[in-house]
Amino acid sequence: MSGGHRGAPGRIRIIGGHLRNSRLDVPDLPGLRPTAERLRETLFNWLAPTIAGARVLDLCAGTGALGIEALSRGAASAQFVESDARAAQALRGNLDRLGVTAAEVATREAQAFLRDTAQPFDLVLLDPPFALDLWQALADQLEHGGWLAPAAQIYVEAPRTASPRLPANWQRHRESLAGDARGALYRRPTA
Repeated sequence: MSGGHRGAPGRIRIIGGHLRNSRLDVPDLPGLRPTAERLRETLFNWLAPTIAGARVLDLCAGTGALGIEALSRGAASAQFVESDARAAQALRGNLDRLGVTAAEVATREAQAFLRDTAQPFDLVLLDPPFALDLWQALADQLEHGGWLAPAAQIYVEAPRTASPRLPANWQRHRESLAGDARGALYRRPTA
């Protein structure tokens, strides 16, 4: 459910790509924390050389701002997973309004979704609700369930003071702080 502060009550903007400056409606729901604009901008600067053509999985999508930003910047497709029906409906509405067609929204718990038949993704956006402490469980399912392409990158957002336990082969590539959130980009070794 993406962490950080809102750009404006009820709306946030896409920072770059062909949807730049498009606004996303943000429903007023408990625990919904769109990723801070500064973290999104930093993340997509890191991803600039590899985002084109990527298959993206946005787990615990919330507003979908991370996945939509990826699509705006050239990702081939995005699978959004959001358990809250109202957040998922708002996400579908934003995708429809923006004319985004290379996206699917599953209204399901992330752990249940990851028990389905896997399809490998190039980029996974892992930003579960902070209070649920799901990082380790979801990361293990991603790693061992066939959800990660051989050279997948995984963005993990957590509270600034947290140190989520992640698979040993995920190598931290970059890290940034914004407000109470820490965003880190991990890579899996290709060999």
